[in-house]
Amino acid sequence: MAKELSIFVDESGDRSGKARYYLLTLVFHDQADSIAEAVTGYEAKLARADLPNIPFHSEPLMNGHKDYEFLNIEQRKVMLAYFSSFVRKLPISYITFVYRRSQFEDPTRLMERMGRDISSAMIEHLGFFQSFDDVKVYYDNGQDIVKQALDRSVGKVLSKGVVRRRKTSMTDYRLEQVADYLCTIELALVKYEAKENGETYNKFFGGIGSFKRNWLKQARSKRI
Repeated sequence: MAKELSIFVDESGDRSGKARYYLLTLVFHDQADSIAEAVTGYEAKLARADLPNIPFHSEPLMNGHKDYEFLNIEQRKVMLAYFSSFVRKLPISYITFVYRRSQFEDPTRLMERMGRDISSAMIEHLGFFQSFDDVKVYYDNGQDIVKQALDRSVGKVLSKGVVRRRKTSMTDYRLEQVADYLCTIELALVKYEAKENGETYNKFFGGIGSFKRNWLKQARSKRI
C-alpha cells in the first residue's frame, strides 16, 4: 500500500508587508496514522463544556473577534487549552521558519529565501520524506509568495509528483488548524523574546517563563 504524506501549511504575516515578522509553518502527517480518535475526544470535551465546535483560529480566539465575539475570555482560554491538549495527542511533526520583514527589500526576496529554507529542511531530513510514495500539500493559496516557495522546493527536492489540494475533509481541516496553532506559538516566542508580547499573550500564556515551560515545550515536542 502506498505511503502518503500530507503537509499542511499556515503563515503569520499580512499581505501588505506591514507585519514586523513573517512566519511559515509546515505540519507533516503520515496518512497511515489516524487522528480520528483524537478529533472525537477534542470535540467531546467542547460539548461537555458547552463550548462551540467551530474551526480553531488563534488570532480571533485570543482577541475575541469573529466566531469568538460572544465568548468571554475564560471560555476562550479553555478552548485554547483544549486545542493545545488535542495537538499534544496527534501523530504529527512540524517546522517553522521565522523572518524579520525588515531584512527583505521586497516579497520576491522573501519568497526565494522561504523556498531555500524549505528545501534545506527537507534535504536535512531526506530519509523521512523519501520514505513516502506520495506527498500532498494542503494550502489555501492565501498568499502567492508562499505558493511560489512551495512550488520551488517540495516537488524539486523530492523529485516526485506533489499534489496541492484544498481541504477536503474534517480531518484535513483540523490539521490545517493545527498549523495555525503552531504558527501562533512560534510567533509568541518571537514576541516574548523581543519584549513585544503585550497584554493579550500575558492573559493567555502568562509570563515568558510560564509560556516556555508549558505552551512552547508542548509544541516543540512535535518539531521534526
